[in-house]
Amino acid sequence: MPRPFHGCKMRDVKRPARIDPHRLLIAVCALFVLVSTVLVPPTLALGWDEIVYASRFPPHGPGPEVPFSAPRTRGVPLLIAPVAAFSDSVGLLRCYLTLAAALALYLGFRPWLALAARAGFPAGTVPLAAGLYGGLWTALFYAGAAMPNHYVATGLACAVGCFLRVLDGAGGRAYAGLVGGLAAAALMRPHDAVWPGLVLLAAVPLLAAGRRAGRRRVRWRLSGAVCGGLALGLVPWAVEAWLRFGGVRERLREASGVQGGMSPAFSLPEHAAALDGPLLCRPCGAAGTDWASAGWWLLLPPLVALGLWAARAAGRLAWAALPVAAALAVAVPYLFFLDYAAPRFLLPAYALLAPVAAAGACAALRARALRARRVLLPVAAVLLVSHLAYQAHQAGLHSGIQAGAREDWRRMERLLRAHGVEPPCVLRGNSSVIPVAHVAGCAAGEGPAGPGRASALVLRGRPLPAWAVGAGWRAFPVPGTYNPGWRIAVPPGEGAVRP
Repeated sequence: MPRPFHGCKMRDVKRPARIDPHRLLIAVCALFVLVSTVLVPPTLALGWDEIVYASRFPPHGPGPEVPFSAPRTRGVPLLIAPVAAFSDSVGLLRCYLTLAAALALYLGFRPWLALAARAGFPAGTVPLAAGLYGGLWTALFYAGAAMPNHYVATGLACAVGCFLRVLDGAGGRAYAGLVGGLAAAALMRPHDAVWPGLVLLAAVPLLAAGRRAGRRRVRWRLSGAVCGGLALGLVPWAVEAWLRFGGVRERLREASGVQGGMSPAFSLPEHAAALDGPLLCRPCGAAGTDWASAGWWLLLPPLVALGLWAARAAGRLAWAALPVAAALAVAVPYLFFLDYAAPRFLLPAYALLAPVAAAGACAALRARALRARRVLLPVAAVLLVSHLAYQAHQAGLHSGIQAGAREDWRRMERLLRAHGVEPPCVLRGNSSVIPVAHVAGCAAGEGPAGPGRASALVLRGRPLPAWAVGAGWRAFPVPGTYNPGWRIAVPPGEGAVRP
């Protein structure tokens, strides 16, 4: 007689494996390293700004230090010091920086895992956010670069996430992440950190409201952590301001002059035009908007709006509203007070908006109607793959452009040597004289070219100055340059090409 069926034990039922968002985030960071290394080879020569930072260290000569102007901070030299202080290998430096960028990406989005879980968002929300940000061509291109913007972006993302974690009742590690994230951002670019920091300070009494003693302690601790993080990053900048420029106000004034000053300016079209490059759009008058590149910009506002709606429906509006406010605080000075653009300027805003946009995308895909879901999922997959493929194409394209353009500096250095210009020497002329001088082992003469001490002039798109013509200087075109029009000019007696 068969035995009666009494059901089965829970351990005998096979459940689908749960997605581990933490492992997914690690996988996204590992993929970030792989893709950026393939698209931007570690052999890419240092760019202009990178030369300024690397020249703080003797191995990255030859020649004297490149002038360190008022807008620059000591954050990037501190970042590259473990390698640049001991080795002149560009490849080693780029590999180190790519790993550092991946670690920063992980730390920036790690606090959001617990926030997404408490809000009831799908497990893939935060890895998707990290992928959306890390998949941008600007993030991929600058992963191995000695530049500050990626670290500002991830530092602010970490700080805002840890701020929200404290409001959820988290303890010491959340406070440490808040302080560390703000300090890292302020050390890299003070003005990019101050405005989001003020947003966090303004949010303290609103989000940590209540008369209970515990809430009052949280408010004081949060305010102290925000102020402490900003202070840790700003103090080195302020000390240098007094030592080198005579005070904070004087440094701000000089930095404003170097950057062209800040005044009301509607530069949204310039930033749209710069989405597919160049790396610095100054001026942007000749650049048009490529809507294949700007298409994702059009999707960002509705995704952020959906993310705000989803957070509000989950009773966690602050989860989305605070990063949106911080992103606006970073973006507004660039969009409305600066008359030129660079794609990297808005990386911090993208990193802050990424978790909200990812939450919005997940909310859109969780349509209750099965028919709607069957349509939305393939469409979303196609859009995501197309977007990431196009971003990867752009990163590889700009890597090739920069490789060719930076090789021009070597070509000019070889022509200078052929005409007898060797260290010690001083170069003047075009604004790009700084990287050429560094490669040639010369000093970069400050100010416009004139009859003062100069070993040679570097010119592009301009005639030989009248004083040089009168003194008998001769100009020679630089052959085979990636960007046409380069010339060098040497004084009388240096015109004969050496064999």
